[in-house]
Amino acid sequence: MNTELLGLIAGGITSIAMMPQLIKVIKEKNAEDISVVMLLVLITGLSLWVWYGILQEELPIILSNGFSVLVNLILLVCCIIFKKRN
Repeated sequence: MNTELLGLIAGGITSIAMMPQLIKVIKEKNAEDISVVMLLVLITGLSLWVWYGILQEELPIILSNGFSVLVNLILLVCCIIFKKRN
């Protein structure tokens, strides 16, 4: 198997890990159990991985972590919106 393909598959699987949590928060409109600090730390780390991927010209790292940043930013926005409502 091509190493880039392996990286894309691995990155894709780990990138979708937060999707069930995001879907649950959006459906229930409740984010009380989500740590904003954890999300900020995670987004920072993922963003650094994207930067690293750009510097190394590694498409699997850029794509998978870029997608994860997007998902976690949406989750962070949901946390901010839904925590203020409750």
